[in-house]
Amino acid sequence: MPGTATDSADPTNPEGLTLGTLVPWLEQHLPAFPPPYRFTLVAGGRSNLTYRVTSGSSEFVLRRPPTSHVLPTAHDMAREHRVIAALGPTSVPVPRALAYCDDTNVTGARFYCMSYVDGHILRDADSASLLDEKARRRAGESLVEVLASLHDVDPDAVGLGDLGPRDGYLERQLRRWQAQYERSSATGAAHGLDAVPAVEVAHARLVDAAPPQADTTIVHGDYRLDNAVVAPSGDILAVLDWEICTLGDPLADIGLLMVYWAEPGELDPVLGVAPTVLPGFPSRSELRDLYGSRSGRDLASLDYYIAFGYWKLACILQGVVSRYLGGAGAGDRSDIGVFVTQVKKLAGRALDLLS
Repeated sequence: MPGTATDSADPTNPEGLTLGTLVPWLEQHLPAFPPPYRFTLVAGGRSNLTYRVTSGSSEFVLRRPPTSHVLPTAHDMAREHRVIAALGPTSVPVPRALAYCDDTNVTGARFYCMSYVDGHILRDADSASLLDEKARRRAGESLVEVLASLHDVDPDAVGLGDLGPRDGYLERQLRRWQAQYERSSATGAAHGLDAVPAVEVAHARLVDAAPPQADTTIVHGDYRLDNAVVAPSGDILAVLDWEICTLGDPLADIGLLMVYWAEPGELDPVLGVAPTVLPGFPSRSELRDLYGSRSGRDLASLDYYIAFGYWKLACILQGVVSRYLGGAGAGDRSDIGVFVTQVKKLAGRALDLLS
């Protein structure tokens, strides 16, 4: 967990880490993990830098933001650490929060450490093939069950009642991601990247068609299969990447999950070959029915939230592309060029649903 571990080009000077100040800090704040340390940069993440840190026979994970072009309100390590610490005692499986550092002098940015969870990250068909069909089905079911459990958690009871405003979630999200898209587009334009008019059109239609918010829960914000650690049985061992978690409309999480959940036989999956195209995984409709049954929520307006998910992901990927064009480091540098096409496809899918 998470992703594929790859040794840094220079293990004595890993990208994004200043070992001269970081090692003493770790030694002081994580006495159960004494030096020497081996830092392995994990490939697969395109937002934050994630390291698997070996200390003797033990391991933990360190997370920090990209090395440059960090957008406002993004890459919030304090939030991520706070959320997994709060959810630790609940039925929602998360890594154990170990330590948080808000001193940017230690390694150039705020960072936190969490426990290492040993399991599978199902990023593509190859990784999903490590599970048999029964386990794949269980992975889909478990993912939805965990999501419903997250939405059952009382934010006040776990100390997250002030994580964000309780009302106006869609309004806030539409404003936030449109602003992020505009900033990313400005950066991209300086490097020859064109804006995508469909993103603007979809934003306007989403604003006009927003349904009323029925209830308020903890919302993960980027809930998908490859943001979870999966056991060989298919059970979810830990949910990862809580940096944009907030309070809001729970249907946004299930809507985004539908965006990521490709099905066998799709001629043009918008995000490439997803792990869920292999036999055994539940269909989108099965996931929808399971969430509806488990949560008791009315899913009549789910298509709107799926459209919102497509649009939001287009904004996020525009940010990924602009960061890399600007020279920022964030772990996985492969296939960035395909994201330009994906932004257009995602915005187009949003418009199709909104029509």
